[in-house]
Amino acid sequence: MKRALLSIALAAGVALAAPAAAQNISIGTGGTGGVYYPMGGGLANILSKYVNGMQATAEVTGGSVDNLKLLGNGKADVGFSMADAGWDAYKGQDKFTGSPVQVRTLAVLYPNRMHVVSVEGAGINTMADLKGKRVSTGSPGSATEVMAFRLIEAAGLDRDKDLKRERLGVAESVNALKDKKIDAFFWVGGIPTAAVTDLAATPGTKIKLLDHAEFVDAMNKKSGPLYVKADIPARSYAGQDASNQIASVWNILVASDKMSEQTAYNIVKTMFEKKPELIAVHKEATNIDFKYQNNNASPIPYHPGAIRYFKEQGIELK
Repeated sequence: MKRALLSIALAAGVALAAPAAAQNISIGTGGTGGVYYPMGGGLANILSKYVNGMQATAEVTGGSVDNLKLLGNGKADVGFSMADAGWDAYKGQDKFTGSPVQVRTLAVLYPNRMHVVSVEGAGINTMADLKGKRVSTGSPGSATEVMAFRLIEAAGLDRDKDLKRERLGVAESVNALKDKKIDAFFWVGGIPTAAVTDLAATPGTKIKLLDHAEFVDAMNKKSGPLYVKADIPARSYAGQDASNQIASVWNILVASDKMSEQTAYNIVKTMFEKKPELIAVHKEATNIDFKYQNNNASPIPYHPGAIRYFKEQGIELK
């Protein structure tokens, strides 16, 4: 009888100690030369480390547009996106015409800065100088491409008639510029972006970043109040002697509206509580802050799980 009771007690103890059922989370990031990928890897690491039963994986993708489409078809659970691409997906417009995605904001992350990159000697000093040049406008499925097209139009250029256009990711763009296969490229990302850092550090190369903040108002007039005037501070990259006046847009972390409230809560809570571990991966994580959580930085509604967490921090969202 004692043995039987002991067996039952042991069995109960094992049951109580059993780990929670595994929850696999796929995080859509971007190309390996940008900021989304390393930061997504850092996020996957802390979620797997601190959320009981969760196993998260960062996936290489084409960027924001791809991530939003992956969310829409259930092939990703979480994604990094620029706010403008997210808004298009939510509204079912532009690249999402006829196929809206029921996306929800988990958190506003950090500002994404538009880089228009060339090198000294290419004869490109202003946006107007891009006319007739070989230019990469970003990889297909990226928000770089979306924002590049809007900037090109605001600058009075025709993306198809005025440019000899390529569609390359940032790492591929840097290699093509080094090999003189293109003259300039567009890239929207955090600073520093590893691939741009690599270009600037190339012996015999002096980087040239084109000012374009003057076109922000025209971009917003056409697409809505999504963009702000900002800068890439001097010496963010080797050889960058002056501040670069640019257009900027917020990065956001998003999920499908089908994600459970508790899962969303756990993701957001862990990201903020373990923020130092994200900063160790990339310094742009220093910008992940409660003060930026508002419905202007992200026009897309917040997920109920995120709303619950931020309410606990004294922030009311919708």
